[in-house]
Amino acid sequence: MQAEGNDFIIIDNRRGKLKKRGIEDFIRKVCKRRFSVGADGLIFIVPSRKADFKWHYYNPDGSEVEMCGNGSRCAARFAYLNKIAPAKLSFETIAGIIKAKIKGSRVKVELTKPYSLRLGFKIPINGKKYDVNFLNTGVPHVVYFSTDIDKFDVVGIGRKTRYHKLFRPSGTNANFVKILGSHSLSIRTYERGVEDETLSCGTGSVAAALIAGALSKVKSPVYIKTKGGKTLKVYFKWDGKEFSQIFLEGETKVIYKGELSKEALMD
Repeated sequence: MQAEGNDFIIIDNRRGKLKKRGIEDFIRKVCKRRFSVGADGLIFIVPSRKADFKWHYYNPDGSEVEMCGNGSRCAARFAYLNKIAPAKLSFETIAGIIKAKIKGSRVKVELTKPYSLRLGFKIPINGKKYDVNFLNTGVPHVVYFSTDIDKFDVVGIGRKTRYHKLFRPSGTNANFVKILGSHSLSIRTYERGVEDETLSCGTGSVAAALIAGALSKVKSPVYIKTKGGKTLKVYFKWDGKEFSQIFLEGETKVIYKGELSKEALMD
């Protein structure tokens, strides 16, 4: 499946045929572009005692992470289409319980409460100090504001940010944002785990919208143009101290259903 250019392999693992132990090698192989299926991430759907289902989300490097905004929308629609959950559903993640609503191909998810907001601080990279902001929207995100993100060295600066000592040991994602209007912005994102720029990042888009809102640059709802040319919609409330009622909405697409051959896992 894909959502605004983020693509994911989704596997119904409710019977537990694939075990978590030693799964990293499997994930790295199937997510490798051109050599196997290729994807920005892999999602296992498993049973839950707290919600309609539970997921395990993995980056292409095999690391399991807490949350993925666009992945959560794909997982929700997958569960609905496969009669695992109703159109209004909830599912369990490391970051907490995520609620979702499916309407056709559009999926709207309510994210967990963000934390660790830090505005207007500087980080040194390549001998230059950059003004940045930080927020954890289920996973950590640094946000840079720029008037020309098309010419920004997203991969170079993004990688330096991702591994910067300020964000050790877990690292961070890096977002480069341009304000387009009071309800719109554009974004480019370097994703941790993918270790490259992706066409879209849901939690990054949410972080960008919330930080821009806290800085009085935008108001809810915020329309976010992604690198892939598609638009995400973020809703939120900000009382000057805390965020609440945070939603991410956009299209999802089922690209294909298939069966892996053994050769897909060969080096």
